[in-house]
Parts: sequence; C-alpha cells; structure tokens
Amino acid sequence: MSNKNKECCPKFTPEKWDCKTYNWDNKSFIKETLPTLFHIPFPPMIGKKVGKMCKMVEDSEKAEANNEDALLLFRDPSAFKSEIYLSVASSVPNANNVSISGTFIGKVFAGSYNAIPKFIKQMNEYLAAEGKKAKDYYIHYAYCPMCAKKYGNNYMILFARI
Repeated sequence: MSNKNKECCPKFTPEKWDCKTYNWDNKSFIKETLPTLFHIPFPPMIGKKVGKMCKMVEDSEKAEANNEDALLLFRDPSAFKSEIYLSVASSVPNANNVSISGTFIGKVFAGSYNAIPKFIKQMNEYLAAEGKKAKDYYIHYAYCPMCAKKYGNNYMILFARI
C-alpha cells in the first residue's frame, strides 16, 4: 500500500487468516465512502479513495507496525454505497477515524470480485456447520490489481461479524 519502499502489497499468507477468529475491541481504522451501482463501485473512485487514505496514513506515520497485518476492508451497507476501512495504529489527523469491535471469523477465498455472492454462500455454510450466523460482512482484497498479476492470484478474506 505504500510506495515509500517501492513495495505495494505485501506477500499474502492465507494460512494466517483462513478459518481464524478475531476479537476486535475498538480496532482503529480510517473510513471513506463511495457510491456504487448495485454493489458495483466505479473503479477510478476506488483508486482515488484508497490513495488518499494511504497518503494520510503515510504522512501521519500511523500505519500498522507490520505491513502484513494491514487491512483494507470493504463493506456494502446498501446497493448504492460502499464503505472502505483502512486499519491504522492510532488516530490519523484530518481523517474519519472509526473503530470496529466484535467477533469476526475470517475465511480466505481465491477468485474474482464477481464471485463474492458465491463466497458469502460458502461462508454461511461454513458458519452454520460451526453453529454460528453472520451479522455482517467485510471483505479484504489481499492484492491490488497490479499485485494480483505480479503474485498470480486474487485472494480475499471474507470477515463475518458473528
């Protein structure tokens, strides 16, 4: 996510995230929103928003201590709005600072953006087998489009708030 060291997206380790439970207690994020059309965002806007967020974090030196722990989460509260959350070490000046709390289960999937409904169905089946049910979903894409080509895959983590 940072161009400072010429590294964009760190190498993703699926085992670190797959089928793991996370208890977040006021986990710090900065938040942006963008319009969507039936859950489809306008690609140029994503880059602008994420770039702005990354620059704010870089300038304030409030990035996660370990780049591999950084999360860029997407949530669609409606068919016409998407929320973007970037995890940070602490409050970032002039940003929309928010915190997220709750118990989350992460499951890693490999595939394209348009496979998300299928992945949500698979996640629901996984949770049902564990006797759990999702209240909400957040998605972390492991790589930007350029790094997905570089690493040769399109991983994402589906986080279910239970």
